[in-house]
Amino acid sequence: MRILRASALATLFIFAGCPPADSPDADAAPPLGSDFGGAAFEFEEVVPGVYHARGTGNLSVGSHGAVIVNDDDVLLVESHISPAAAYAVVDEIEALTDKPVRYVVNTHYHFDHAHGNRIYPDDVHVIGHEVTREMLESGASLGRSYELFVGGLPDQIAAMEGALEGLQQSVDEAEDEAAREEAEEQLARLESRLAYMRNYAAGQEGLMPKGPNTTLSERMTLFRGDREIRILFFGRGHTGGDVVVHLPQERVIVTGDLLVPGLPYMGDGYLAEWVETLEHVKALDFDWVLPGHGQPFQDKERITYLQDYMRDLQARAAELHARGMSYEEAAAQIDMTDHAEHYPQITGPGVSAVAVLRVFELLDGGS
Repeated sequence: MRILRASALATLFIFAGCPPADSPDADAAPPLGSDFGGAAFEFEEVVPGVYHARGTGNLSVGSHGAVIVNDDDVLLVESHISPAAAYAVVDEIEALTDKPVRYVVNTHYHFDHAHGNRIYPDDVHVIGHEVTREMLESGASLGRSYELFVGGLPDQIAAMEGALEGLQQSVDEAEDEAAREEAEEQLARLESRLAYMRNYAAGQEGLMPKGPNTTLSERMTLFRGDREIRILFFGRGHTGGDVVVHLPQERVIVTGDLLVPGLPYMGDGYLAEWVETLEHVKALDFDWVLPGHGQPFQDKERITYLQDYMRDLQARAAELHARGMSYEEAAAQIDMTDHAEHYPQITGPGVSAVAVLRVFELLDGGS
């Protein structure tokens, strides 16, 4: 495998001096939130022509994605967290290929995977499950999960601005050269982080989610030259509409957040059904998993580890729910340390409160 970091280029989709008819306008101004330096993505070629796309940290991109270079075109998995992130990945894959992007797959509706859809013209097939389109078009992707991760941005920026003033005062009042240099280094790091956060916030300004223009209920197969690309829905899991992209000849699956190396976010999940959905994923023929977060992996046993964890979390949360406990109290009490061998981030009692809230919602008849 090779990893390539593409340089950020000034224009989008410049092939032989002009953009193809179905690409975003190469002369259009970059979207809000495009003020960053260096590359936004690095691309790891897992098998020939199939890349895992990961953020470098120069731009907030949200999720990892995939780039599948076919004979005549490109399929991207995920449009990432904002139009700026979607613009950047399309721009930077010029380092990989001069073929046009004609397909984009949203593995699910969460903002960090699908809020870049708006940059694509109507003749690019943006593909997702029917539920994904419904949730994006209704604005549900701006709901609880979005607020949990993005809603605090203004307060975070304000706090950093206050800290910046304090550090500047430390620089001005430093009594010796060593103290001044240390304060200046801290100031420079905070200024860089603040610029990143301001740009992140700018990328969310006025954002209007846009759903896929091509949907499926169970499966869709694309044949692009010699490559077969299967887009599969096995049931509810991380959300109500997660799809898996399966390349049977290359023995690769792209899983979004349905399957990641560690513990996924469960705040919109269906834990009891997720376990069964993963059983269908397990039955696929594959060697490589390209997840929506974390590094590519080959260990199929990770599916079993996650199923075991979710079965136990569901059962333990249900028991405390039956005892009339609040979700906050239950989350603080639930002890999953018997799973720490596979999830080292577990260091003692206590689990994600939003995961327990979600279990309680479903037990109370929520959808």
